[in-house]
Amino acid sequence: MSLLNDVRNFYLNSGDFNGLPLRPNASESDIAEAIELTRQGLVQVVDSEDYINPHIRPWQSLRSVDDQVRSLTTLKEADEYGLACLYPTAKGMKGVRLPRRYSDRPYEKELAKGTGVLELAYFTPDVLEFYRNDPRYHCRIGDFSVYMSVSNDVYGDDGEPDKDKVSLEHAGFAYDLSKFDKKDPESPIVRRLAVFVGDLARLSPEHQQRWKTYQVDSAGLKPHPTWFANQMGHWTDDIGPFQRFFAELKNINSLYQLAFGQDLFITTDRPDDMGWILRASQREWDEQIVLLDKLLSDNVRHEALDAANVPRKDSDGNNMGTIQRLHKLMELTKLDSTIVQSTLKPLRDVRSARQKPAHAIRKNLSNKTFVHKQVALMGQVDNSLLSLRTWLTSHPNADTWKPEFEDDRFTDLMF
Repeated sequence: MSLLNDVRNFYLNSGDFNGLPLRPNASESDIAEAIELTRQGLVQVVDSEDYINPHIRPWQSLRSVDDQVRSLTTLKEADEYGLACLYPTAKGMKGVRLPRRYSDRPYEKELAKGTGVLELAYFTPDVLEFYRNDPRYHCRIGDFSVYMSVSNDVYGDDGEPDKDKVSLEHAGFAYDLSKFDKKDPESPIVRRLAVFVGDLARLSPEHQQRWKTYQVDSAGLKPHPTWFANQMGHWTDDIGPFQRFFAELKNINSLYQLAFGQDLFITTDRPDDMGWILRASQREWDEQIVLLDKLLSDNVRHEALDAANVPRKDSDGNNMGTIQRLHKLMELTKLDSTIVQSTLKPLRDVRSARQKPAHAIRKNLSNKTFVHKQVALMGQVDNSLLSLRTWLTSHPNADTWKPEFEDDRFTDLMF
């Protein structure tokens, strides 16, 4: 088993858990021994059929043992660039005494024991709270993915501890939808965070240990297909509910410019802290409601409504809010009152929901339905903005207008 020892040693000492390369000039005895080790399940063969870079084992081989052996038996027939890399399996690493440096590095230890660098580990999303709340880090929560990185200033600051100079660029969301029913607001959506083990292994020992305490079982979980496809090198153009929200704000602004020469919304930029809630709690829900209302009711420009000759006061002489004035403008265009009401209802609902945290002391309750409620709410608000956009396209000045994104690019939360 001298070749097995060579495979193990190369794997552990390569620096990136690389496989021992075999090339067309390998000896017949080495190839024969590699075939025997493969059949015994002690090593795996990775070549270009498995992954674009055979020097990296992305996951446990998806090919049969016979297919792996075929890569070895035909190696001699390959050109001078032919290559097959041998990796120890968990069985092949059994009984191997690992270096002490892995004792406080749980994810490096997983790789050392035979896990592939692109295998996924799953976590409760609240693992990100530390990074989101710490000003030393940038933490952006997207529709399908998450980006976390220490700031450049902190990274270059010798006064900051090296253990906290960490980044994680390829995290995504994963879901267990086995009990989810769109029609049932009480049905659960189980949202988790999916991270490649190879990326976790690059964190400092202290942060690896921290993440380990948030890890959950993978049973029933599937990574978001859009995120995973992007990670595997496939170009996708799917747009999720938050990106759609801001795309519609831009669409409405461009249409309102054509119609009335003004932007309707003050800003169309997405704040870093707007995204899926990390913890199903009352506090997180309230914070997202407040932020959403700031981007809706508080974001509408009174000057833009002035440009459309919408009065600022109602028939009783009271000042009207932005949603009231928008309602009035839609009525002035002879739009059916039922359509006006249904279009603006989600915006009014958000406004009403904002008043509760603003004027009451509330307990920070945990409620798993908040995840479901946020999914439903973003769908309702996006549909409201789409209706506003559709209404504005009827203006004579907008007959040649085209949206920034075609509607078929907008994807559901996780399907």
